[in-house]
Amino acid sequence: MKITGENCVVGIEYEVKETGTTEVVDTNKGGQALEFIIGKNHIIPGLEASLIGMDEGESGDIMVSAVEAYGEINPEAVQTLPKEQFDGVDLVEGMALYGQGEDGQTTQVTVRSFTDSEVTIDFNHPLAGKDLMFSVTVLTAREATADEISSGVVGGEPQGESCGTGCGCH
Repeated sequence: MKITGENCVVGIEYEVKETGTTEVVDTNKGGQALEFIIGKNHIIPGLEASLIGMDEGESGDIMVSAVEAYGEINPEAVQTLPKEQFDGVDLVEGMALYGQGEDGQTTQVTVRSFTDSEVTIDFNHPLAGKDLMFSVTVLTAREATADEISSGVVGGEPQGESCGTGCGCH
């Protein structure tokens, strides 16, 4: 089946690299397919839009600009906080830390730098500002069921968030 647009359930196998590099930043090759419903904002917009029109079994390389992936780097998303807020954490530059945002959602930050008194953290997604190259294979494509359309999830029942590094997911 061809991926026609909204309310189409798609399963893909993918590998993603920052454009111009050879380092794989995320992949599900050899693992479980990434399944999602087109039009439900489950994956980055540039990848979703590029999949429309592809057929089940089709493979291709898709370049997604930073704007259509995780956005440009927002300088206002970098904050310097007192080091006391990180008591008990063995800080390392570049490490990811997880906390709870104002909306109750889990938030990832990256430690940019630290001194004896301050820690600079970055709330930007680690892939913000980067153009991405996806190598994808459409494994499955079908119309969503009524339950999937109403719940917004494949299988029809709401599930907890379980994205890894999240290159395909929000």
